[in-house]
Amino acid sequence: MSMNLREIEARRIEAQAEIDASKDQAERNRMGQFATPAELAVEILTYARGSLKEDAEIRFIDPAVGTGSFYSALLKVFPGDRLAYSAAYEIDSDYGQTAAKLWGSDLDVLLQDFTRALPPSDADKFNLLVCNPPYVRHHHIPSEEKRRLKDRTWQACGVEMKGLAGLYCYFIGLCHEWMSEGGLAGWLVPSEFMDVNYGAAVKRYLLDKVTLLHVHRFDPGEVQFGDALVSSSVVWFSRREPSPDHQVRFSYGGSLRRPNLERSVPAEALRREPKWTRYPVRESRHKPDTSSLSDFFKIKRGLVTGSNRYFILSSEEIAQRELPMEAFRPILPSPRYIPEDEIEADEAGNPMLERLLFLLDPRLPESQIRDRHPPLWEYLEEGRANGVADRYLCRHRDPWYIQENRPATPFLCTYLGRNDKEGRPFRFILNHSQATAPNVYLMLYPQGGLNNLLEEDPQLRRRVWKLLNNICPEVMLGEGRVYGGGLYKLEPRELGNVPVAELAELLPESALSGRQRQMDLFR
Repeated sequence: MSMNLREIEARRIEAQAEIDASKDQAERNRMGQFATPAELAVEILTYARGSLKEDAEIRFIDPAVGTGSFYSALLKVFPGDRLAYSAAYEIDSDYGQTAAKLWGSDLDVLLQDFTRALPPSDADKFNLLVCNPPYVRHHHIPSEEKRRLKDRTWQACGVEMKGLAGLYCYFIGLCHEWMSEGGLAGWLVPSEFMDVNYGAAVKRYLLDKVTLLHVHRFDPGEVQFGDALVSSSVVWFSRREPSPDHQVRFSYGGSLRRPNLERSVPAEALRREPKWTRYPVRESRHKPDTSSLSDFFKIKRGLVTGSNRYFILSSEEIAQRELPMEAFRPILPSPRYIPEDEIEADEAGNPMLERLLFLLDPRLPESQIRDRHPPLWEYLEEGRANGVADRYLCRHRDPWYIQENRPATPFLCTYLGRNDKEGRPFRFILNHSQATAPNVYLMLYPQGGLNNLLEEDPQLRRRVWKLLNNICPEVMLGEGRVYGGGLYKLEPRELGNVPVAELAELLPESALSGRQRQMDLFR
């Protein structure tokens, strides 16, 4: 590498830091601006060189160039005589003008929105595309703009993106028109598309419109971007028709070229698998041959109050305001205030916890509250005055202060978590109290034969609870999703998919549903 390139790269890193520091963090989050670390950019371009023919001339494009970390890596990795033409787009003039000054005429920097740019003619398309697209979440994309992006993406690649898709999903589809036949694309994107519903459209594009080559997922404990809590992946594909027996390389951890784990997965298996993050750690699923939690429980997320600060009060706050206790019911605090996995109850059914909280949920019309409970009426008036009643959730309730029906349940599961000392990101909690739960918990309501048995024999609760906590953490993680920093998350449906053959074995055959008995026969 020449001294000149070293000097330019040093100035680029310095300028990147200055521009980042000059921008408000909220603005950068809204714009999805998270710069690619220089070392990672070099690793990605080195991988690209090994994936292209040694004598191929390079026509390179980066649709979201920033200050040019990928272009700098391109110059470091590829011999200059192989670079036929390099182009880049950048919507933010602060970054784009810096890139134009740094790289001069060697990089054709266009200061405009790539999603509005016209694709080139066939002769001018690109055979190497590398991009860290803006990570703009769907709620930051105006509805009219979202409709435009969906239409343009459909025209570009024939795939319809879903409404919850982030901007990076549209970038992947739009770039289809910019790649030459057989061209190589490398995308540094959040891993979430592999698990979430809106990612189905991206996965359909990768399986049907191009040949997916390699998906490398970084260890979520090693966040690639210091200022964004996302788990990152590099997705490689070639713009060519996939073969019927095609297999995709999945790797995990370590580096792109030296991963800790890897596995080849048939493309047909990927079509059937809703969660690609199970690879390469786990094999492809076979047809379910065992019962899952949804066979025994109806699983719901805990209460979303509309304003925890307003609706959830301590007993001291209730007494201080002279509010009637009959307008409240107990509610559990955050899991961090529950040190044990079992919650005992007092004679009134309240949880025996150091942090005792109550949920405002008066089942009376406003006229009766005004006549019978003046302090409570005053508190409701306060809620109107400070805007609580006008919040989205509250204004869609009638009356605005009544909560959803979430009765207490003996079985709870934490919704978010990191691995504890035993490697468990999620906890199953046995609740003996009459407390409901906020939305940081998943609530498991026994149903069918299991519910009947628990009503007949309450002591069975403890056996069921212990069985739940004995579910292998890897099995739980295989159904959930992961974010940067090793933060794991489970949605109700994902928890319902967790297999529990042991629970079926615990129950007598008469308590099993027809499906469960059939699965037992298959086993």
